[in-house]
Amino acid sequence: MSLDLTRTFVPVRIAVLTVSDTRGLTEDRSGDALVARLSEAGHVLAERAILRDDVDSIVTQLDRWIDDAGVDCVITTGGTGVTGRDVTPEAIERVADKMIPGFGELFRWLSYQTIGTSTVQSRACACVARGTYVFALPGSTGAVKDAWDGILASQLDIRHRPCNFVELMPRLTER
Repeated sequence: MSLDLTRTFVPVRIAVLTVSDTRGLTEDRSGDALVARLSEAGHVLAERAILRDDVDSIVTQLDRWIDDAGVDCVITTGGTGVTGRDVTPEAIERVADKMIPGFGELFRWLSYQTIGTSTVQSRACACVARGTYVFALPGSTGAVKDAWDGILASQLDIRHRPCNFVELMPRLTER
């Protein structure tokens, strides 16, 4: 695993959605951490929103961003737990064309290094939806850091070798 510095970095346009019944923009530390990391990496914040834990509202927002040519990728934070109000994975399943099971598996493995067996409470997941990547992260700042630093920073960098999500973007809608 390394960066091929002969390749030119390609900024990804990323929309960030925080799912929470209790946070507003001023209390959204996990969203702030995500925006800071993607910006520091050279990517573009396409849009940012905060929604309550409501599957229909989440699906509506995801659909809007998935169909927006100015958004390459959506990253959500929050709503991936096991309580009755945690519905982000259900919303993801409603928009998904293809699930990316390895994302959740790797996230939980990385998270285990930090929080131990508590990681089994996470339903972090990812999919491709109509040519757009969608990643659902837990709502803690630590989880956002684990996911970005351990997976997304490299997979959203076209220079990452041996392969990455960015180089596949032009082919995501192939049939």
